[in-house]
Amino acid sequence: MNLRVVSFHTDLRELHLRMPFKYGIATMTDVPHLILRLEVAIDGVIATGWAADNLPPKWFTKNPATSFAEEIAQMREVIAAACEHAVAAAPAASVFAFWEQVFGAQEITAAGRGWPPLLAGFGVSLVERAIIDAWCRARGETFAQAVRGNSLGIRLGAIHGELSGEPRDFLPPEPLREIIARHTVGLSDPLTAADIPPTERADDGQPQALEDCIREYGLTHFKIKLSGHLDHDRARLYQLAELLERHSPGCKFTLDGNENFHAVAPFRELWAQFLADPLIARFLRGLIFVEQPLHRDVALSGESTADLLAWAGRPPIIIDESEGDLGALERALAGGYAGTSHKNCKGVFRGLANAALIVSRGGAARGLHLSGEDLTNLGPVALLQDLAVAATLGITHVERNGHHYFRGLSEFPAAVQREILARHGDLYREHRGYPVVRVEQGKMSTRSVVAAPFGCALWID
Repeated sequence: MNLRVVSFHTDLRELHLRMPFKYGIATMTDVPHLILRLEVAIDGVIATGWAADNLPPKWFTKNPATSFAEEIAQMREVIAAACEHAVAAAPAASVFAFWEQVFGAQEITAAGRGWPPLLAGFGVSLVERAIIDAWCRARGETFAQAVRGNSLGIRLGAIHGELSGEPRDFLPPEPLREIIARHTVGLSDPLTAADIPPTERADDGQPQALEDCIREYGLTHFKIKLSGHLDHDRARLYQLAELLERHSPGCKFTLDGNENFHAVAPFRELWAQFLADPLIARFLRGLIFVEQPLHRDVALSGESTADLLAWAGRPPIIIDESEGDLGALERALAGGYAGTSHKNCKGVFRGLANAALIVSRGGAARGLHLSGEDLTNLGPVALLQDLAVAATLGITHVERNGHHYFRGLSEFPAAVQREILARHGDLYREHRGYPVVRVEQGKMSTRSVVAAPFGCALWID
């Protein structure tokens, strides 16, 4: 087999949120959505592959000194560099071997330009996704089939040296046909209708306050963002404990630490304060894990991991933004963490190797997690590709908030909206003339997603 990238094209679409989304040090009200098209020659035959993602300022760098415009420009530069490396790369005998070339070239460029690994990897992930899409379309196979049969040529040991065998040895026998939606409760998200400021009220017929979302979607799983300030977080958890007990008794949730702490000790102190409060301690019985409480600059330092290992009875804690390089999960597991997140923006092959590593180390039986997290993921391409990977990896619940913060696919061409409803009617439904994600009894169907080449049965122009 001979594979090479012939050309690439990117398109940028400005999307507007239906309500502000506060994450970390940023509050998002609109965001650029980038669509990548690659022309890939596979044994001389041209196939087209697609990938897409939002360009969210402040997530990849967490740098308060740069403007949103500067960060978006840098993300576009990173993506363009990865695409140029793909066009310049030598023909390869497999998709995985081609990805290795692009990843290696991007690492060199990133070192020269001072790009953090997480940001540099974002550019590579878009190329990776588009090539996988082209490969699956050209061969007429689904992503799950390509992974289980390993037509992609994946070598797990090239990412985690201790691994041997094929990807199928570590995966469920079949991809999931439905996935639980773990609903984000952002730092400024309204819990009740009375909490919505008049200037932020979304008059679009979709639920906005948390209690209305629970009623509308039948939610059972949540992701609760923390500020890192005891009084604020305690008051927020009081409200949530009472509301969720009324509307979703027995629910499960994760806590997002938002990189709020620069050492283990203050987070440990906050946790002790939580456990000393009877109401919050009872609420925490529904906890699945805590995500990234320590800042990415210190999370995997020797001091932090030593303090984590010395903390008997610590909650399960996973990394997210700390996973800048391919070896981060191995260091995290050795340092007291309970796993990591999967997002396609961090890399598909990385996610597959991480899933295999966690299974090889005992998986859920040993309290280890590979979570599914969101980057305000939105269709008609990015969301579906992300769900295809999560379903193949067997991730049973995934943070999903793109459908909540946006007016569905209302800002995409009418032809795309019609096609999504026709080809992915299990995942989307029509609402006021445009497609929105269908969440019923707290779950999303992935049947059409896992039957498509790489999640998406259509293409978007």
